Amino acid sequence: QVQLVESGGGLVQPGGSLRLSCAVSGVIFASYGMSWVRQAPGKGVEWVSVINNSGSITRYADSVKGSFTISRNNAKNAVYLQMNSLKPEDTAVYYCVHRYYTSTRDLTGFRPLSQGTQVTVSS
Repeated sequence: QVQLVESGGGLVQPGGSLRLSCAVSGVIFASYGMSWVRQAPGKGVEWVSVINNSGSITRYADSVKGSFTISRNNAKNAVYLQMNSLKPEDTAVYYCVHRYYTSTRDLTGFRPLSQGTQVTVSS
């Protein structure tokens, strides 16, 4: 059974940076594309980014393109999300998912398997 444990969230001022990590166990990590999704207070789940199993392909939502970078380390069974130039609208709970999602439309019926990590962008 897959286990996903996110970390690295916190409170940051607008324009600041955070690096989220997700430790994955219970599956053959290198076989899975990995996605980051987020859910802001009172809103639906939003797709943020995806990386394929080898790390050679990455995609981003338009809202974070140029500011966020997804990466992975298959030797450590971990996926990361470097978030720069953070804005208040980036405030959300961030979840990693062992699926290759490429848009918010893919998230119909999504239920998180993990606790996520809270990111709050505020002055």
